[in-house]
Amino acid sequence: MKQFIIISLAALTLTACAPRNPGAELGPDGQPIPVAYTINGAEAAAIPGRVLGEINTLRAGSGASPLALDPALSAAAAAHSRDMAAQNRAWHFGSDGSSPLDRARRSGYTGHLVGENISESYENDTATLQAWMQTRDTRDVVMDPSATNLGIAWYQEPSRKIWWTLITGK
Repeated sequence: MKQFIIISLAALTLTACAPRNPGAELGPDGQPIPVAYTINGAEAAAIPGRVLGEINTLRAGSGASPLALDPALSAAAAAHSRDMAAQNRAWHFGSDGSSPLDRARRSGYTGHLVGENISESYENDTATLQAWMQTRDTRDVVMDPSATNLGIAWYQEPSRKIWWTLITGK
């Protein structure tokens, strides 16, 4: 019986040392290297509604009213995501010097701009939203109680890097 317990403990110890994802390539720190997320057609169709749902759930928890997707804000977000990729940097100014407000107006948005969040990553929409919620400035864009509209878009490069833009307005 004692021998069985020792063998069982040894097996459990070895199991605990095994990599969590046996097929994953490991980095220098011994952890699995993240796999770049690919946005296919089905995902592209699902992302706007999924982001809207996640944001409205977060907003409901704080008593803020839900947002509605706005096509003009989404068009402005798409233009900026593509432009950031062309510039190869995540920032709020377009290659033509345009601001988020300029881009929203160009796309036909007639409301007031609340804010813009941007990201350069290999992560999906849910991980990107989680990252935005970790920082006060970007969280405030999502949670601003005066916001009523949302635009979300991305541009994915062949390398699978994704340039995300989220714009809120009222």
